[in-house]
Amino acid sequence: MIPTRMSLPALLLTFTLFSTQSARADAYMVDPIHSTGVFRIHHFNAGYIWGLIAGPTGEFVYDPADPSKLSFNVSVPLANLDTHNERRDNDLRGPDWFNAKQFPTIDFKSTSVKKTGDTSYEVTGDLSLHGVTKSITLTMEMTGTGKGMMGETRAGFESTFTIKRADFDMKAMPKGVGDDVTITVALEGVRH
Repeated sequence: MIPTRMSLPALLLTFTLFSTQSARADAYMVDPIHSTGVFRIHHFNAGYIWGLIAGPTGEFVYDPADPSKLSFNVSVPLANLDTHNERRDNDLRGPDWFNAKQFPTIDFKSTSVKKTGDTSYEVTGDLSLHGVTKSITLTMEMTGTGKGMMGETRAGFESTFTIKRADFDMKAMPKGVGDDVTITVALEGVRH
């Protein structure tokens, strides 16, 4: 309740502070324990090899009232690459493939966003992989919000998209391994 004797400048200041706080988008730190990346690639035109890259880090900003404030800045550590075969994993981290020693992360930083449905967004951003950065557009689905075990606010986003590995200068075994790589990234963040 506003006191009846509050001056006009004090009233305007109170309104401005309230409006600023209400309009602020929420920043979420990516929870690496509850976020992951999965990929698949065709092998000798027969089956698919699947891989997991756990432990993404970074931040996303989300304001349900203003989709233009949605943004992502995420890194996926190649040290966590796992195809359930140690020899293949070491090969994939090596210089013929990801060259993880020189390029230890896959990074995505959004540059624009457009709301396309109740929970879906078209997100354009820069994907950096193997020393090459390219602009890509993907569909991002808002998977929900909730309270964690400690009362913290959590939010989730997920996207499945396809890139061509040759676009990122990854050209090893062109006859044995497909060029299209389908990637799913599931992010869960904690508001801070």
